[in-house]
Amino acid sequence: MDKNRVAEILDELGTLLELKGENPFKCRAYHNASRAISGLTVDIKTLAESGEIRNVKGIGEAIAEKITELVTTEKLKYYDELKSSLPEGLMKMLGIQGVGPKKVKLLYEKLKIKSIEDLEKACKAGKLATLEGFGKKTEENMLAGIEVLRKRSTKSLCSVAELAAQRMFDVVVKQPGVIRAEIAGSLRRKKETIGDIDIVASARRSAVKTVMKSFTSHEDVERVTGEGETKSSVVLKSGINCDLRVVDDAEFPFALNYFTGSKEHNVRMRGRANDYGFSLNEYGFSKLEPGEKSKHAVRAAQEAQMAPKATRGKVKKIVACKTEEDIYRALDLAYVPPELREDTGELEAAEKNTLPALVEEKDINGTFHCHTNYSDGANTILEMAHAAEKLGWHYLGIADHSKIAAYANGLSEERVKKQHKEIDALNQKRSDFRIYKGTEVDILPSGDLDFSDKVLSSFEYVVASVHSSFKMLEAEMTKRVIKALKNKYVTMLGHPTGRLLLQRDNYPIDMIAVINAASDYGKIIEINAHPLRLDLDWRLCSYAKKKNVKIAINPDAHVTDGLTDVHYGVGIARKGWLEKKDVINTLDLKQMDQFLESLRS
Repeated sequence: MDKNRVAEILDELGTLLELKGENPFKCRAYHNASRAISGLTVDIKTLAESGEIRNVKGIGEAIAEKITELVTTEKLKYYDELKSSLPEGLMKMLGIQGVGPKKVKLLYEKLKIKSIEDLEKACKAGKLATLEGFGKKTEENMLAGIEVLRKRSTKSLCSVAELAAQRMFDVVVKQPGVIRAEIAGSLRRKKETIGDIDIVASARRSAVKTVMKSFTSHEDVERVTGEGETKSSVVLKSGINCDLRVVDDAEFPFALNYFTGSKEHNVRMRGRANDYGFSLNEYGFSKLEPGEKSKHAVRAAQEAQMAPKATRGKVKKIVACKTEEDIYRALDLAYVPPELREDTGELEAAEKNTLPALVEEKDINGTFHCHTNYSDGANTILEMAHAAEKLGWHYLGIADHSKIAAYANGLSEERVKKQHKEIDALNQKRSDFRIYKGTEVDILPSGDLDFSDKVLSSFEYVVASVHSSFKMLEAEMTKRVIKALKNKYVTMLGHPTGRLLLQRDNYPIDMIAVINAASDYGKIIEINAHPLRLDLDWRLCSYAKKKNVKIAINPDAHVTDGLTDVHYGVGIARKGWLEKKDVINTLDLKQMDQFLESLRS
């Protein structure tokens, strides 16, 4: 029972109490306690067993007892009883966009709606219109929200899938007889949302049954849906489907390449193999039979008649392939990193040997857009800085919310001054690590900013973000954001489309126009690395690069652990063809000082 699971349960308790109609202060106490636990920098078990958990700010006596029970017994009677006192479907209804605990409570009490299915029937029958504050439009929105929820229910955030996959992989790879193993599929390609988990392994024949058994009997498995000699399939307790394929070691590079995908990339690879007179599948290369004409071979022959003589007659002997690199080499291609395998020009670049040298996680020297307990973060400035240093970084930007964000304890002008004094004092103690003074300032519906220019000038950098009025027309929202980018004190645009993956679509905005404006005004656009956002979308990164718009990979961290979300942002940057030179937080401390100073001057 780690701190993250404890925090989840506390937060859920707060929501369950809201559904029960409990005192708002009591509900809020559990939500606040959840944030406090998320921000712990010491072992929660040690705190619970020693009784020190009572001294953690935001944790009262009653909640401390419940945390201790959770940590020491891995169960909580109060939680189990509260959950069982309400229909299970009520919590699931909260997944519908725009449906909060108060609405769910009202629907349950007045119309006895206990599930999403009940709600759907009531909406179609027009029953919600009988409730005060509800109407036909509400019913239409809820039906649309139900449809969106169902479409998204087959997907998982990459962070959730990665954790689930790693736990399964760790057991498989340690089995005697396993030669090689990798996590494949969309996870390996760093997609932002994941359908299924794919694991590929090679093993000695005598070990295959044992390997499969270790997989299907894993403690995370909810049920086994298929079990064979080469493939087993399970559904995990997280609800994600997971497949394991075990092959001979000679087949491993081909299986890994095939099951990494994407489908479109694989089709292009097979077509290129056909051009050489071979077929390519998950088992290897094989020579096309005499007279065999696949659609790819026919297409290749037709193209060859129109191509210059130098490009004709590609048929050659395919060499043995021990690695994926060998497969690409056999087809006269540079190795294509998994993140780029989406048929967006990667094979053409691989043929010309012009693939980018993609940015790597080790290139990151710091980050921006991080929150502390000055606004809605759980940790102090010093705790966030220490966590950044442990990651090997040389600087950290603090960007707490501006004053209008009352929901996030936004800073007034006076509190900004207080924070700056604290940062200055901390910076005086170190010369090899720097805390930068920033803000996440709200872009108001007018396009103006929440702080005056005088206040903005006191920061070393400014992240400008939209947090309200999402339903503007595309032209209005685009104009709003571009107006903010014109402000001379704005350094970068935060989470540019406002999306929350699997929860909320992006607001209408012309991102091409926004990127063009960022290019014109010399502004940075962030890849918000929080797994719920991953915004800027990777499909837009290459256009930003083309327009010479620099990118900042920011975790939007609200706790110390959140700094590591930069990992997911790097995946999106790589998927967007970005190199080290395209990302500002690859600069070292001296370079960053000079860079920020140049922007200000």
